[in-house]
Amino acid sequence: MMFHLLRNTLRHMRSLGEAIYFLGDIILLILKGQVRMTDVLNQMYEQGVQSVVIVMLTSFATGAVLGLQGSITLQRFGAKEFIARLVVLSLLREMSPVFTALIFSGKAGAGITAELGTMNTNDQIQATRVMGVDPIKFLVLPRFLACVLVLPALVIISEIMGMLGGYVIAITQAHMAGAFYIHETLEAVGYVDFFSGFIKAFVFAIIVGWICCYQGFFTQGGATGVGRFTTKAVAYSYIAVILSNTVLTKIILTFWG
Repeated sequence: MMFHLLRNTLRHMRSLGEAIYFLGDIILLILKGQVRMTDVLNQMYEQGVQSVVIVMLTSFATGAVLGLQGSITLQRFGAKEFIARLVVLSLLREMSPVFTALIFSGKAGAGITAELGTMNTNDQIQATRVMGVDPIKFLVLPRFLACVLVLPALVIISEIMGMLGGYVIAITQAHMAGAFYIHETLEAVGYVDFFSGFIKAFVFAIIVGWICCYQGFFTQGGATGVGRFTTKAVAYSYIAVILSNTVLTKIILTFWG
C-alpha cells in the first residue's frame, strides 16, 4: 500500500515538473518573440466563436438571477436601491471571471486538448520534429497565447451581459428607473473592482491554456486516450481555477480591500 502511494506521488511530482518545464518553454518562445500572429489570430477566432454565445447566455442569466434574488432580499429591508451595486460588484469581482473561465475550459480548452491529443496519437507532432520544426512553437504557442488574449475579452463581455440581465430584472421586477440603475452601477464600480476581476481573468487564462495544452501535447493511448486526457484537462482546469480564485481573492482583499 505504501509503495503504491509513493509511486503515485512520484509520478505526480514528475508530471508537475514536466508541466512546469513545458510552461517554461512556452514563455521562453514568447520572450524571444517567436510568435506567429496569423496563427494566434486564427486560434483567437476559433476559441472565441466556441465560447462567446454560451458565455453571453450564461452571464445574462446569472445577472438576472442576482437581480431577482437581490430585489427580493433587499426589498424586505427597504434597500432595493442597492440592487445595482450587488449585481455589478458580484459580477466584476467574482462571478464573471470564474464562470467564464469554467465555461471557456469546458468548451475551448477541451477543444485544444482534443486537437493536440489527436495530433500526438496520429504521430503528427513527432512528424514536425522529424522535419526540424518545433511543435511547441507552431502548435502549442498559438493556442496558449489565444487563450491568454481571448479569455479576458470574454470576461468583459460576460460582465456587460450580466449587468444587462440585472438591469432587465431591476426595471421589470423591482420597478426601478433605468437611469437610476445605471447611475448606481457607475457609482459602485471602482478601479479596484474592475482590475481585480481582470487580473483574475488573466491568471485563469494562463492556467487553462497551460493545463489544456500540456494534457493535449502529452496525450497517449489512441482515441480512448484523447477522451481521457481531455476529461483530465477540463477537470484539472476547474480545480485550478477554483483554488487559484481563493488565493487571488485573499491577496486582492489583503492589499486593496
